[in-house]
Amino acid sequence: MNPHRKNRVRGAAAAPTALALMLALAPLATAPAGAAPAAPASSYEMYQLEDAISLLVEADEDRTGYTPSAFPHWNAGLDPADRCDTRHEVLLSEALEAPGTTAGCALSGGRWHSYYDNQSTTSLRDLTVLHAVPLAEAWGSGARNWTAERREAYANDQGANGSLNVVLARTARERGDQNINQWHPPADGALCRYAKDWVATKLRWGLTVDKNENEALKSLADNDPCESFWVIYRPAPA
Repeated sequence: MNPHRKNRVRGAAAAPTALALMLALAPLATAPAGAAPAAPASSYEMYQLEDAISLLVEADEDRTGYTPSAFPHWNAGLDPADRCDTRHEVLLSEALEAPGTTAGCALSGGRWHSYYDNQSTTSLRDLTVLHAVPLAEAWGSGARNWTAERREAYANDQGANGSLNVVLARTARERGDQNINQWHPPADGALCRYAKDWVATKLRWGLTVDKNENEALKSLADNDPCESFWVIYRPAPA
């Protein structure tokens, strides 16, 4: 870790512009070591991966009592009037080629890219929308103490880039509820982005990390190319 680098950048450090915000929130946003990406709006926090990991609180994980139904999803999404639930809204927002939609939000056509696999597909049946941090992991890391409303907000979170991702269904099944120290995306080059999304989600929602998880994250951040990645997040609404 370079003691002379600027580890943390608040959005107030520079006048935000639409272009700066777009660049800062890009899914693959990275910066050369020691250089920060453009600062986004002041409500966002930005840290290099190693420094972001240091903000996580370590605690034992307890998944006792977990059930997927504790996280109501998918709900009506950002725009209930569009008749698309959260899953369909994410599919629409992440499409490389926009699908056709009916009045009831049935999708047809379109093309998507799963960064977990570095594969593209036009087949909706091969895709799913996956939480960056699995619901069971969130439960065991603090969400078991939340209200049902907050768990619903977590499960349908479209307010942060990387919280929900379109991935191949077979890869989602392979990951299941495993922690980041137990499973990594299969594509070369996907791990750093996966770690970045994982850390950003945990910080955004105030979730803890267990010892093995914390050690795995620190190991990733200590090595190229992950050490040059920046974590950008905004705390979730209370």
